[in-house]
Order: sequence, then structure tokens, then C-alpha cells
Amino acid sequence: MDLILANGFSALAALGVVFILFSSAMFFASRYKRCPSDMILVIYGRVGTGQSARCIHGGGALVLPLIQDYAFLRLTPMTIAIPLQGALSLQNIRVNVPSTFTVGVSTNPAIMTNAAERLLRLTQPDIESMAKEIIFGQLRLTIASLTIEQINQDRESFLTAIRANVEPELNKIGLYLINVNITDITDESEYIDSIGRKAASEAINRAKVDVSEQDKIGEIGNAENRREQTIRVAENVAQSEKGKKAAEADQRVFVQQQESTAAIGEAVAVREKTVRVAENVAEAEKGKKAAEASQRIFVQGQEAEAIKGENTARADIVQSNATLAQREAEALQRGEVARLNAQVEIQKAQAAAETERLNAVEVVRQEVERKKIEIAAEAEAERIRRNARGEADAILMKYEAEARGIRQVLESKAAGYESLVRSAGDARSAATLLMIEKLEEIVAKQVEAIQNLKIDKITVWDSGSANGKSSSTSQFLSSLVTSLPPLQEIAKMAGVELPDYLGRVAAEEPSSEESARR
Repeated sequence: MDLILANGFSALAALGVVFILFSSAMFFASRYKRCPSDMILVIYGRVGTGQSARCIHGGGALVLPLIQDYAFLRLTPMTIAIPLQGALSLQNIRVNVPSTFTVGVSTNPAIMTNAAERLLRLTQPDIESMAKEIIFGQLRLTIASLTIEQINQDRESFLTAIRANVEPELNKIGLYLINVNITDITDESEYIDSIGRKAASEAINRAKVDVSEQDKIGEIGNAENRREQTIRVAENVAQSEKGKKAAEADQRVFVQQQESTAAIGEAVAVREKTVRVAENVAEAEKGKKAAEASQRIFVQGQEAEAIKGENTARADIVQSNATLAQREAEALQRGEVARLNAQVEIQKAQAAAETERLNAVEVVRQEVERKKIEIAAEAEAERIRRNARGEADAILMKYEAEARGIRQVLESKAAGYESLVRSAGDARSAATLLMIEKLEEIVAKQVEAIQNLKIDKITVWDSGSANGKSSSTSQFLSSLVTSLPPLQEIAKMAGVELPDYLGRVAAEEPSSEESARR
């Protein structure tokens, strides 16, 4: 029985161990993550000293539970449209450079780490928006360092410059530049169209020059062919005449030889038959002489014909040469006319191209001048506004300072008056004291009113006194003195009574008429 229990326990232990091993294997198998070819496996958590994440492209890795986790980054390329408008070039000309950029997450280890740190939890629209802002800024920077000709004509260098500026900035966030496609390049001042029209005009002019050159070469070839034909015909005619003359000469030689042979035969026959031909010797000699005369006449006639033929051939050759020279002159004339016409057309095209270039330069210059004027006007307006604000602030501060000064003066006066009233005992006594302080100033003002009068320069028309009263001159002086207000009266007007030692106004004596009435 114990043996059976021991065997059962051993079997259960073995099954437990197998179950544990199988569960462990399944658990670790579930934690082993494989990376597809179009993704990057990012393992984050406790991945190593100084590392924020471990990136794997291809293959797989075991993700430890509790201390590690994982996520995927897609390598699918993103196409970003960049409708760049009004970017300033090196020549301060605004250009439109609509383009399409294709970017993606890089598989370079360093750049993959940047992508894991900056793009892991972002959606694709957020990533595209971030890349678009970077591309916009770097594309404007690239255009600002190039001229219109470099941007439009040397596209390869332009794309190289774009890559050199854009790709390092994209690498900082884990992206790399796959492709750049520039759809079209235009500018607001139509400078690029002017360059195209100039190039088209130059190509057309070159084509016209080439056509004229080929026409000239064709005419020259035709003239040379005609000249060669004329020379060959003349040579054949001359060879024919030479053959004819040689045949005639051979004929004459043969005739002479035959005649000599005949004469020798006749002489032998004569010697042999002296007797029989004696009667015919004279006739024979006559016939011989006639034959010789006829022979000489015939030979001279043939020579004359030969010379005539030679002269005719020479005349034909001269005529042919004259015709050839005339045709060559005509061909040269047509070629020269065509060349001059081509030069005229070239000069017209050059003038038109120069006019277009000058128009483009003038438009650009006027645009730059307009911008300068606008900037100067804005700067002047801003300066005027700031000066006005400064002057207004200065005036305000001045008035505020004056107001503070006046307020302090008034406050000081109020405090002084308050102390004076307390010292004098009441307000009336204080007013009397203040009035006494001002008497000296009032007297000074009265003296100042008459001190500059020159009595010797005053003329008084006096008719005398008929009724015994004072004269007009004395009345003028008394009136002048009495016109000044007495101090006692001024003090009374202020409610103050001056002491007696300052003097009093004497009562006016009654006149004689008033005394008589009394």
C-alpha cells in the first residue's frame, strides 16, 4: 500500500513539474515579440544603462514582464504636400515652389532611437504636421540662399541643397527624407517666364542661323558641282579634238608615205621604160605638180580647220568659265544676302531679348523701390508715433510735475497760513500782519509808477487864473500826487487800520463859498 502511494505521489510530482515547465514555456513564448518587416519594435522600460528604449527592426526579442513593455512604429512612407508660396530668393524675388516630400521613419539605429523618443505615441497626422513645419522652414531657408537661375535651371543642385538642409532636421525627430518632387516653380514678377522666352528666342535664332548656313553650304555645293561638270565636259571636248587632230595627222603622214612610195615606183618605171614613157614625162610632171599643189592646199585647209576648231573650243571654255564665275558670284551674293538677313534677325532677336531682360530688371527694381518706400514710410510713421508718444509723455510729466509743484506750494502756503493764524490768535490779526508785509511792495509800486516821469518834458497849457484860484499847472501836480491811493485808504479797503505814526489823511478845508453859506 505504501508503495502504491509513493508511486502515485511521484507521478503527481512529475505531472506538476511538467505542468510548470509547460506553463513557463507558454508564458515566455507569449512574451517573445516578433517584429514585422514594415515596423520597428520599440521595447521600453528597463532596457539598459543610459538607454530610454531599445529598437529592433526584423527578428524578435523577449519582453520581460513587469519591468518592460513594447510598442510598434510603422515604416510606411508618408507623402507630405508643401504648397510653398511667396518665398524670398537670394535676389529678394518672391517665388512659388509647390512640392511633395516623401518621408519615413529611418532604420538607422541612432535615428530609430530619436523616433522612439519623439514619435512613439503620436498619430500619423501629428507626425505629418510636425514634419511639414520642419520642411516649410528649411525649404524657405534653402530658397533664400539661391538665385532664381540656380533654383530653376540647376534642379539637381537645388534638390541637393534641399536634402542637405531638410534631412538633418528630420533626423532629429527620427525621420529621413526619401524623395523630393518639385512640381513647378513660378514667381510673382514673371522673371522665370522672361528667362524662358529669352532661351526660346535664342534657340530660334540659332536654328535660323543653322538653316541659313546649310542653305549656303547647299548653294556652294551646287556651284561646285556645276563647275566640275563644266570642267569635265570641256576636258572631254578637248580630248575629242586632240584625238581628231591625231587621226588627221596620222592620215597626212600615211598619205605622204604612200605618195613617196608611188613617186619612187613611178621613177623606177620611168627609168625602166624611158623610151616608152618619154612622151608622157611632161604630163607626169604636170600631174605630179598638180597633185602636190592639191595636197598642199588640202593640208593647209585641214590645218586651218584644226586651228578654227581649237579657237572654238577655247572660246567655249572661256564662255563656260565666265558662266561658272557668274553663277559662283550669284551664289556668293545669295549666301551673303542670307548671312546679312540672318544677322539682322539675330540682332532683332537680341534687341527683343535685351528689351525683355531690361523690362524684367526694371520691374524687379521698381518692386524693390516700392518695398523700400513702404518700409521707409512705415519706419517714418513709427518714428513719428513714438516721437508723439514721447512728447505727449513729456508734456504729461511736465504738467504733472507742475501740478505737484503748485500743490506743494499751496500746501506749504496753507500750512504757513495755518501756523500764522495760530500764532496771531485769530484770522483778522493774521490778515493785518500779511497786509503790513505787503505795504512795502505797494509803496514801491506807487513810486515806480511816477519815478520815470520827466517833469521838465511835461508841457501844461495854462491860461492863468481869473477867479483867484490856483493855476492849471499847480492843479496838474496836485492831481498827479493825489491820483496815487494813500496807504490809509488801501489799508481800510483791506479792513486794516494803520497806526498813527504812518500818517493820516487831513480833512479837506471848506471853501470860501461854503464859509459864506455857513
